[in-house]
Amino acid sequence: MAMTSSPPAGAARSWDGNSWNGNGYGNGNAGAAPAPAAADRPRTGFGLFGPRHQRHTLSVEQLDSLALPIGDDGVVVGVDADGQPAVLGVNRPTPYDMVLIGGLWTAQVLALRAAATGARVAVETGRAQAWAQLVQAVGGGQSGMTVHDVGRVPPQGASAGGPVLVVRDCGMRPPRGRVASAPWQSVLTLLPYLSPVAPRLMRQARLVGVQRVSPDEAAEIGRVIGLPRGEWESLPTLADGVTLWCTDRDRQYVMTQATDAETGLLGNARRMD
Repeated sequence: MAMTSSPPAGAARSWDGNSWNGNGYGNGNAGAAPAPAAADRPRTGFGLFGPRHQRHTLSVEQLDSLALPIGDDGVVVGVDADGQPAVLGVNRPTPYDMVLIGGLWTAQVLALRAAATGARVAVETGRAQAWAQLVQAVGGGQSGMTVHDVGRVPPQGASAGGPVLVVRDCGMRPPRGRVASAPWQSVLTLLPYLSPVAPRLMRQARLVGVQRVSPDEAAEIGRVIGLPRGEWESLPTLADGVTLWCTDRDRQYVMTQATDAETGLLGNARRMD
């Protein structure tokens, strides 16, 4: 059986395309000069020797200290009960439907912050004048915010490099939208109050936000999305800017606090316009 020898550990080697070269192995150069000692060889590709520091290590007990207050990337919709940022992941690779039973002010803050993350915002509304100042501030066209009449939203061509948020501000009975949620295209439907179509929209949505409503509306919302009695009974008492965000598994009260720029543009938080 033919056997091949390999260079000893520590021997300097290079590959010439056919065989290993260095220290007389593989190329027949038995008389080649010996390689310099390891201490004398330059560290090719690694630059100069730098200062020595202790390694940055943590014990297992210290790992919890690395926890960050923001658990996801997306739009900061406000702060939770502990004062930590609450983040809504709007730009997703899967279809994502949201329903907000609340005020125009909150929907506009979400749209403004989504645009700040790089998403294009398409607003479907019957009150274009209520969005005009926001569109002017963000900028229109394919890189900002556009406003369309109800039922007139064109295909948006959403992609990973150009995510889209469609805001449907179509009143109490929004018709079925021409542009539905899709990969990298989320849809937020704003309802000022509970309406006959609201239960269907809430059941279909991945995320439901509820602001201050009447006691009768609170009871119906609690029944549709399965809220504990204590939570749906609290809905009529919520302050302006406070939203209860609900998914199938989690619920969280969030206070949306406007920045100075947002306050100058949209005014103070309010439930009704």
